Amino acid sequence: MPHLILFRHAKAEAACESGRDFDRGLTDRGHRDAALMGHVLAKAGFAPDVVLVSAASRAMQTWADAKAAFPPAKVHVRADLYLASLEQLARATSEAPEAAHLMIVAHNPGLHEYALALSGDAPEGELAAFPTAAAAVFELGGAQPARLVRMLMARDHGGGAA
Repeated sequence: MPHLILFRHAKAEAACESGRDFDRGLTDRGHRDAALMGHVLAKAGFAPDVVLVSAASRAMQTWADAKAAFPPAKVHVRADLYLASLEQLARATSEAPEAAHLMIVAHNPGLHEYALALSGDAPEGELAAFPTAAAAVFELGGAQPARLVRMLMARDHGGGAA
């Protein structure tokens, strides 16, 4: 069964020199958490073949820090994933190149809304929040509804606020 990994960008700075939200980069914690989650996902067997990354700085930096755990992944940077809606994320998933494990590195609220829409019957509370550097892994079953396999958060693996 193919997997879809929804990976929210890591902790970003509140503001940046340009003043544009698109240009906000990661904090030191964000860089650490992104690398940590790359390792956590790879160790759990969720290494993507194809990665769709928002062109926003914080998403690009999240991928840059996590990618060491996924050397063979093919990356596609997409401007349309910046603050993408649930519908845009679903379309990006359906149009993505064939992959056993597809990862999308993007933003809330769209990523969280997409995870909730996919899960349908996720255990109560498991997707109540989608914090920075979190990853929701879904099994896609073709005609079957998607099934939430794991929800992984940096704070559960030694990351997050210190």
